[in-house]
Amino acid sequence: MTSYGGYTNDYSNTSYGAQGGAGGGGFMTGGSQNSPSGGDSQERNDTLRPVTIKQVNESQESGQFFNIDNSHVSQVTFVGQVRSTSIQTTNITYKLDDGTGTVEVKQWIDPDQDESSRPRIDDNAYVRVWGKIKQFNNKKHVGAHFVRPITDFNEISYHLLEATAVHLYFTKGPLTSKDGANGAGGGAYSNGNMGGATGGLGADGLPPGLSANARKIYHCLRTTQQSNEGLHTADIAHRLQMESADLAKGGDELLETGVIYTTVDDQTWAILNTSS
Repeated sequence: MTSYGGYTNDYSNTSYGAQGGAGGGGFMTGGSQNSPSGGDSQERNDTLRPVTIKQVNESQESGQFFNIDNSHVSQVTFVGQVRSTSIQTTNITYKLDDGTGTVEVKQWIDPDQDESSRPRIDDNAYVRVWGKIKQFNNKKHVGAHFVRPITDFNEISYHLLEATAVHLYFTKGPLTSKDGANGAGGGAYSNGNMGGATGGLGADGLPPGLSANARKIYHCLRTTQQSNEGLHTADIAHRLQMESADLAKGGDELLETGVIYTTVDDQTWAILNTSS
């Protein structure tokens, strides 16, 4: 198991937190990928990044790579549900949906491969994709190295958490321990953008300095039965009998400290569990 910015992962095809490593993928926690001293080599940019489809669609083309969170990405992995399948002579095109958006995934057919040896993928099945972002006529798609069915649905939740953790690393900075050192035991981000989180976590597992409304929202999210998508803000407001302005302010506190994250849209929240 490897550690990146205070989060851990054991996805076998990534090596977050270490240059090189298994599969040559991942990002480096020791410095910026765009550092002048590091150059812009193929080795440094040969990453495998867990993402959502929304991130794929919003990625920005930069030479032979695409940028997500202002960082070069060469390869991506994500999970999604098959909405449609188009089989051609040379390729299979899947339209995938992960709740954040839809994208076409194109997998080329190996003419030497026996058709019966390919995994069966039905419409509405959930799959794991590994491939590269492509763009043609201003429309993005993913050229897949492989597409495989998901048999353990915990993988869907795990992937969403992993993609969120990596997104937080690039947008908020690595987590730090209470003495200021980078490491997996920390509860605060190191770039100074996290407000009250800089003092570590309190006995209730929340950063100090949060308002009463923020703590009520967190408790509601923690104790209310919900799907993997979390709770919509309208549902939270109804349960707490809280004004929308107070809900928005409390939610912003939790989002800024990395305690919760948005899921299918900006108005649907879930708790980010970083304890393991």
